[in-house]
Amino acid sequence: MDILVQKYGGSSLSQSERLRRAAERVAAAHRAGRRTVVVVSARGDTTDELLDLVEEVGGRGAARNAPREVDQLLATGEYTSAALFALALGRMGVPAVSLTGAQAGIHAAGRHGDGVVDSIDTGRMRRCLDEERVVVVGGFQGLNDAGDVVTLGRGGSDTTAVAIAAALGAGSCEIYTDVDGVYTADPRLVEKARKLPHVAADVMVEMAFAGAGVLHPRSAELAAAHGVELHVRNSLADGQGTMVGEARSGPLETGGAITAVTSDTDVARVLVQCKGPADPAPEILGILAANAVPADLVARSGPGEDEFRMGFTARRSDIPRVEGPLESAVTPLGGAVRVDTDVAKVSLVGVGLLNRPEYLARMTTILTGAGVATSWVSSSQLRVSVIVPAHDHARALRLLHTEFGPAAAAELSA
Repeated sequence: MDILVQKYGGSSLSQSERLRRAAERVAAAHRAGRRTVVVVSARGDTTDELLDLVEEVGGRGAARNAPREVDQLLATGEYTSAALFALALGRMGVPAVSLTGAQAGIHAAGRHGDGVVDSIDTGRMRRCLDEERVVVVGGFQGLNDAGDVVTLGRGGSDTTAVAIAAALGAGSCEIYTDVDGVYTADPRLVEKARKLPHVAADVMVEMAFAGAGVLHPRSAELAAAHGVELHVRNSLADGQGTMVGEARSGPLETGGAITAVTSDTDVARVLVQCKGPADPAPEILGILAANAVPADLVARSGPGEDEFRMGFTARRSDIPRVEGPLESAVTPLGGAVRVDTDVAKVSLVGVGLLNRPEYLARMTTILTGAGVATSWVSSSQLRVSVIVPAHDHARALRLLHTEFGPAAAAELSA
């Protein structure tokens, strides 16, 4: 079965004319004989507006205290988009059916507001496709074992689309957004950022985790794990966009190692200190794991030191979930937790970076020379990251793109 999976983000559906244009693209694919599944996000700022209503009606802290009810509410944004999209297709003479995540067979696990796709029963979707109907699925949510709606967190519609493509054996998934593809840096901050025609899957995973907002990190990871080729395109214009998939051949060792430069402002720097010989590291990491909070740039004191110190970065938006439990764990040990949210992370992303230590040296030299304070540093084969003051992140991004971007790479490989 030749199946096409497309995903349309909220900005692509925010206005009736934009929704109609997206529906026309789907209608053209259907008329060309493609069996098509469409995954949609909530339109425009709907999710933010619903979250404002949560605080207005439920009171301060309602989003944390009543996560089940919040998920019930937020999922309605995707339900609305799916129904409207199916109506638009019907007006064009294309038979279509809108499905919620539950109706599409999506089983979700994990905590409300940050669930994961556990499995997909594709039976109903396949039956609809066999009936030559376009299937329009509300993204971002599924049903858990208790029969409750669980949302997948910000960007969860990307994850829904990739998971459906993998479950249906589609092989590829088209992600339509409001940019032309994946760039060497955020084009809103770096004027000379260049669109990349192709990005290796493992590099894209690292770019997404390091702040490249065009794809959700979990969707890129899922695509890489299941061999789903991604095509990132602009829903408002025709173009090839960016293909994310297997690495392509190129210069063996003379080409530039840097694919992109990224920045992430959803970052907090956390420092835990305890007096005496106590070692709460396992408990600290356990708290992060229990709350599904990934830690980056992790370092800790070694044996024989007078006090325990552990530092790491995490998403600033995750800190409210873990700050209290962390303080409860270390306060009895005479410890304290310090959180600094006035920071950002800038990263070089590419391949073989541990084998090229000169990149880290050049990175810190460039930033320090320009008066950008740097602190914690992390390096791996795919990414080199450094923490900078939040107000300097855009300037740091531009400086590093000038040094390591496409023009610099071409010059080095010439």
